[in-house]
Amino acid sequence: MRFSWGEIRARAATFADEWKDASYEKGETHSFYNDLFEVFGVKRRKVASFEEPVKLLGAKRGFIDLFWKGVLLVEQKSKGRSLLPAKTQALDYFPGLKDDDLPRYILLSDFQSFELHDLEEDAPPIKFKLHELPSHVEAFAFILGVQRRTFKDQDPVNIKASEIMGELHDALKASGYTGEDLERYLVRLLFCLFADDTGIFEPRDIFSELIRDRTRDDGSDVGPWIQTLFEVLNTPEKQRQTKLDADLKQFSYINGDLFAARLPVAAFDKDMREKLLVACDFKWDAISPAIFGSLFQSVMNAKERRAAGAHYTTEKNILKLIQPLFLDELWADFERLRQRRDTSKNKLLREFQDRLAGLRFLDPACGCGNFLIIAYRELRVLETEVLKALNPKGQRQLLDVALLSKVDVNQFYGIEIGEFPARIAEVALWMMDHIMNVRLSLEFGQAYARIPLVASPHIRHGDALEVDWAALLSPAECSYVLGNPPFIGAKYQTDEQRGQVRRIAALGGSGGTLDFVAAWFLKAGAYVGKSTATIGFVATNSITQGEQVAQLWPLLFDRYKLEVAFAHRTFAWGSDARGVAHVHVVIIGLAKAGHEPKTKRLFSYSDINGDPIESGHQALSPYLFDASGLSNRHLVIEETSKSLCDMPKMIIGSKPIDGGYLIFDDAERDDFLSKEPSAKRFMRPFIGGVEYLHSRGRSILALQDATPSELRNMPLVIKRLKEVREYRRGERPAKKKADTEPKPPGISARKLADTPAQFHVTVLPVAPFLAVPENSSETRQYLPIGWLEPPIIPSNKLRFIKDADLWHFGILTSRMHVAWLRYVGGKIKSDFQYSIGIVYNAFPWPTVAENQQTKIRTLAKAIIDNRNKFEGCTLAELYDSTIMKPQLLKAHQALDVAVDRLYRGTAFTSDRERVEHLFGVYERMTAPLEVIAAAPKPRPRQR
Repeated sequence: MRFSWGEIRARAATFADEWKDASYEKGETHSFYNDLFEVFGVKRRKVASFEEPVKLLGAKRGFIDLFWKGVLLVEQKSKGRSLLPAKTQALDYFPGLKDDDLPRYILLSDFQSFELHDLEEDAPPIKFKLHELPSHVEAFAFILGVQRRTFKDQDPVNIKASEIMGELHDALKASGYTGEDLERYLVRLLFCLFADDTGIFEPRDIFSELIRDRTRDDGSDVGPWIQTLFEVLNTPEKQRQTKLDADLKQFSYINGDLFAARLPVAAFDKDMREKLLVACDFKWDAISPAIFGSLFQSVMNAKERRAAGAHYTTEKNILKLIQPLFLDELWADFERLRQRRDTSKNKLLREFQDRLAGLRFLDPACGCGNFLIIAYRELRVLETEVLKALNPKGQRQLLDVALLSKVDVNQFYGIEIGEFPARIAEVALWMMDHIMNVRLSLEFGQAYARIPLVASPHIRHGDALEVDWAALLSPAECSYVLGNPPFIGAKYQTDEQRGQVRRIAALGGSGGTLDFVAAWFLKAGAYVGKSTATIGFVATNSITQGEQVAQLWPLLFDRYKLEVAFAHRTFAWGSDARGVAHVHVVIIGLAKAGHEPKTKRLFSYSDINGDPIESGHQALSPYLFDASGLSNRHLVIEETSKSLCDMPKMIIGSKPIDGGYLIFDDAERDDFLSKEPSAKRFMRPFIGGVEYLHSRGRSILALQDATPSELRNMPLVIKRLKEVREYRRGERPAKKKADTEPKPPGISARKLADTPAQFHVTVLPVAPFLAVPENSSETRQYLPIGWLEPPIIPSNKLRFIKDADLWHFGILTSRMHVAWLRYVGGKIKSDFQYSIGIVYNAFPWPTVAENQQTKIRTLAKAIIDNRNKFEGCTLAELYDSTIMKPQLLKAHQALDVAVDRLYRGTAFTSDRERVEHLFGVYERMTAPLEVIAAAPKPRPRQR
């Protein structure tokens, strides 16, 4: 700031005295506001205009008394006039203003009274008399580019900022300014744009004025001017050339290595200059530094985002992690101190502030720093409250606010594989530091800015799975490991990524099928070692379901001695950026055994897009439910090759790996057979999960029994077989999406190339079979299963049982089995994925008498009978939870009650309660002697 707050208050007192007799709206308004802006050292004509014309509703036009686009609208009245109609008049101007020009503040005045409305804060207006202006000057800090910000998820201004930066990037890249130089250049421009609007550069808008007033319209000298500015920002004032241009001389020394490296001069043209001016005109003080990650994402294409596993996040979702990780506990501790009334209160508060300053945070996949930025902001908010408690109002006059704050950006550490996002993280942390310094200034009425930059965040550019985290931050010093590692599934990893995961997991054998994110959990577990640092990561929900649980969690529990401290069950993770990424995730908090909280917090979502319900537990399972009833809270479900309860074998259907060349929809089949009628005997219905649920037709050429002579007489079939051979060899792309591998043909397909008429997995049923779709929507209350019969061939997207009866149908379609599937089975996004080895083979079936089985068969048949009443309806329609027929629902509910009673006499209140009970059964079933020995003795019944 050009003046300190003390000087501004003194100038405000002089202003109030000079204008104490002002009263006439028409004659004195211009001079009055010119002088008011001068109180803050700002020329009114540089930012605001008088009598701004605006279109009102209808054909009328009006004139705004004073208008600063996007910032301030003033409605002035003569002395003694009511300000109530003035506000109505001010708001009447809004429909005629462009969205970008809508002001945040409305000031109403009659010279002697003021009423300031902040339209972004849910608070009453600030009202005061002219002589009280010195006590209220901080409310006008926005004139200096200093103001409080309330950041919102998906704020349109954030999205607009992303678009502006993306266009500037594209223009520079098209001109030949590329690679890391372009990335560094954009980071510097971003800092200058932000600094120009927030009081880092003084006076305000000097960067915008430099570009607008000192560069040529054709843009030819923009690059040299910016290059010189970068050098000035990297040079202390005392070391600058004495003949330096006056407009450049007023820029402060920044330091922090931000402008240290010399970059090539960018060659601008007229269009590029205009894009830069658009960026200059944007109000960068209105956005959160956390959105700078999305600015980076806006210049990446979708393929690059998938390759990087990049999902930039909303502040709301970041808080879901950092609040239970550390913030809630710190606030609770502070509130206890604030409520104390003894003489030790201030001493304890100062010790608490030192504790905040001693915390160290590591994000080993920091991207553009969103988690570090929000964590730093929240830590500074808490520290400010501590300082306010230590220094109540009325006792702050002699304080040096620069000596008050101890929390700084050098407490934050990150590792990032991309250099550009790593640099963004550094700059965004500095920007958040400035915002928080402004907030502290507003609280204590003093100017405070950490310029030049002295403390720096520790952001290392490197591959976090290869570098030594301890070399960046000693585990003994680390307080929290947090972040949002990349979400690349096992099937989508590169060979290098898969190799990294398998090396870190060291599972042996085939190496496992862990998602990429699992490597960060394992490396974090090794990193924290004997320290007491707590881990909090966002992850795909796949690590808490399906086959990955048994691979990952014993390592975390046994190898690294970690316990689940808190968790969020599956919810939708959003993004603020262009090309919004929505994935289904969990949040896992891990603490060292012996240091975990007594009560483990679990956040559950009835609506994955809604807010969670919190519950407290003594222990949490890796499947994210209460584990306090288990003897072994680390229990995981092991994949097994046959049913633990000796049930009929379940297998998958045929897997052709044919690239779609043997598969036909109904129209394709009819056309093919019209030209090759001899193939009709070999054309059989081919049903997968989608076809089964939606009654869609599809066929496949099943040529396993065709003789050479029969094949020789079918030239179109021979042509298809040649195409299958070429596909399997990798010489021909897939014809269309089929039930094949998600990637180009692998080793198994190439081995089949010389026998194109054979499937990779061949299943040709000769009797009716019970079909279970591999995938089913999580919105369905029940698993839609049923019987199919030859000549249907099930695809590998169906699981089926050859010798099933109504007893098996009844158990598998019950809520009890669906609860098991919901918690134990894997998921595609949030849809169920039915695994034979875990969901079916490991399922604890009840041990019952024949008469009980007979009852289940009777209730199961009632379900089939009710389905048959709705001939022509698909299973997807019958089991749509919003339109499910009451009689079918009642039939299922009757079966549910009967199945529940097979497990225990008292009713279950939820699916989570069902699966908790099933885990107890599974535990006794798989380790009976160990469990019985470890089981607690029953308590005597209370009289």
